[in-house]
Amino acid sequence: MRRVNLSRRQFMTGTALLSGLAVSGCMTAAPQGPTFAPAEPVIPSPYLMMYGPLPDEQFPVPAVDLTQVPEQYLRRQVDYPTTERVGTVVVDTRNFYLYLVQENGKAMRYGVGLGRQGFEWSGRARIAWKRPWPRWTPPDEMIARQPELEQYSVRNGGMDPGLENPLGARALYIFEGNVDTLYRLHGTNEVWSIGKAVSSGCVRLLNQDVIDLYGRVTNGAAIVVV
Repeated sequence: MRRVNLSRRQFMTGTALLSGLAVSGCMTAAPQGPTFAPAEPVIPSPYLMMYGPLPDEQFPVPAVDLTQVPEQYLRRQVDYPTTERVGTVVVDTRNFYLYLVQENGKAMRYGVGLGRQGFEWSGRARIAWKRPWPRWTPPDEMIARQPELEQYSVRNGGMDPGLENPLGARALYIFEGNVDTLYRLHGTNEVWSIGKAVSSGCVRLLNQDVIDLYGRVTNGAAIVVV
């Protein structure tokens, strides 16, 4: 790169210009000299592969725009000492992480989006079953809040599967005993929501992540939401 040497006079002139901008507050000043675009974030290539497109799915899944997801929420294996059995799913609501407990003190960690205040659920339950590309039927309580969702009620057969379906590419259904809690682990194409509390109680993962989790979790696996 070519080095640029500034004279003392040029340096003092530039300093005076910056001081003027600081005093002007919210005023917009004409650019003084060359401007530079911010550097693009550097995304490690393994993540580009991990979150690339999935064209062979029933509904082809596009690549994730990783500039919208903080890197700490991307899937990775981590150290995770715990007394929970291997195969248990643990949702850490404080830090927006989901852990799948593995052998030798390890876990696969995924970033998640969670329910807004007033819609949270916590406790110990089990994953009763799993579905690829599920239909979505909002519960009656949600329809009461949002009457426009009546078209997707059980009576009307629910919403067809697809990328616009709120359950995304996979859903894992949470039961307490034999009772459906109505909460799910599911996919989402709303990439920006990972690491935030935005949904009505369910735990959402990037579609690429929920597909990965779906392949690792067995029916009947324990789930702990803390």
